[in-house]
Amino acid sequence: MMPGVGIVGCGVVGRKRADALGPARLVACADTLRERADALAAGRSGVAVDRDWESLVVRPDVDIVIVATTNDALASITRAAVEAGTHVLVEKPAARSAAELEPVASAAARTRSLVRVGFNHRYHPALLKAGELVAAGAIGPLMFVRGRYGHGGRPGYEREWRADPVRSGGGELLDQGVHLIDLARRFLGDFSDVQGFAATFYWPMPVEDNAFLLLRTDRQQAAMLHVSWTEWKNLFSFELFGRTGKIQIDGLGGSYGTERATLYEMGPEMGPPATTGWEFPGPDRSWAAEFAEFLDDIRLGRPPAAGLPDALAALRVVEAVYRSPALRASAVGAAASPAQ
Repeated sequence: MMPGVGIVGCGVVGRKRADALGPARLVACADTLRERADALAAGRSGVAVDRDWESLVVRPDVDIVIVATTNDALASITRAAVEAGTHVLVEKPAARSAAELEPVASAAARTRSLVRVGFNHRYHPALLKAGELVAAGAIGPLMFVRGRYGHGGRPGYEREWRADPVRSGGGELLDQGVHLIDLARRFLGDFSDVQGFAATFYWPMPVEDNAFLLLRTDRQQAAMLHVSWTEWKNLFSFELFGRTGKIQIDGLGGSYGTERATLYEMGPEMGPPATTGWEFPGPDRSWAAEFAEFLDDIRLGRPPAAGLPDALAALRVVEAVYRSPALRASAVGAAASPAQ
């Protein structure tokens, strides 16, 4: 029988999740704004709609809850769902802090509910290709990675929920930064040394609009990461450097540009490398690929590849940066307005 899915949070991400359910069926959705839930349910037969997530997570026809709310509600809704014995896909960062997420992990372990965290970037085809190439030894042992991710915001960005530390828990480092941290961990493993700072250069807000990280593993492999809300032109770039070559991933589709993976293989005499490239045009396939794997996780009873331990590890890196002495630029408003 097809598993029943309930979605809490019917904004942009909730709609993307609803469109990527594959063989599963949407049976219920909830949002504090009833009209958003109505819009998500429109055109889908038999979908119950409510403003109340508490009743959704205990519905007997809901086998999987997708939590796509603002950050302040992620952990509490996930915990209620797992305590009801339901499996959960919760959007990154899964909580505002590691301390907020730890009780969720304890509850999931007790009830044996599976929780997958929405690190969907792992499932972009260029990054899947990079994983295949690394596993095949195409660039030799990894030495370090370099990642950049950013966008330029929009007028009024400083008044949106991401700029409110109570609702968001942090700024760009907690927003796009956890994706880069997760990808770096995916290839290099855990980081034992965390250095970096979060800075507010442009937007007049109490959270950071840029963050710069230098991370190292016990094997002295390094990750150099920069995330930005002042990129102006949306950008995604992730590079893996091995002893015999390099893999470069650019773009995520849409406004980030066509997704590409490029392999540079060094010859024994070095010089210009042999270059092979792949392009992945078309719509974003990561949401569907991620959810399909979660269905397999549930069917096989296996821990999700991107689960609560990965979210906790990413949050602890974020918190280490937040605790470090910060170079924080003044909140600019006196010099220039973001609307200019």
